[in-house]
Amino acid sequence: MPRKVRDYRAEYDKYQGTEQQKKNRAQRNKARRTATREGKVRKGDGKDVAHVKAFDKGGSNGDGVRIESRSKNRSFRRDKQSNLVSETSKRERKKK
Repeated sequence: MPRKVRDYRAEYDKYQGTEQQKKNRAQRNKARRTATREGKVRKGDGKDVAHVKAFDKGGSNGDGVRIESRSKNRSFRRDKQSNLVSETSKRERKKK
């Protein structure tokens, strides 16, 4: 069975290259640089600079950021179109 080849160029043109996604990526990068400058994170430490309110939900750097492990930050529920459904992970919902 032949392997399905991922078309990175088409993916970039369709989603990652849009003006809104470029602005979101610039905000993420800026938040990471700021946290690095303040000594909260380091390269290779396995931490993500997570936004308190996700960009999909209308968030920005002004809403605040927090330092989380990669696994915790990337474990949110998503729908079939990969949009964020809940900003609370399964692990956090179980704690409540």
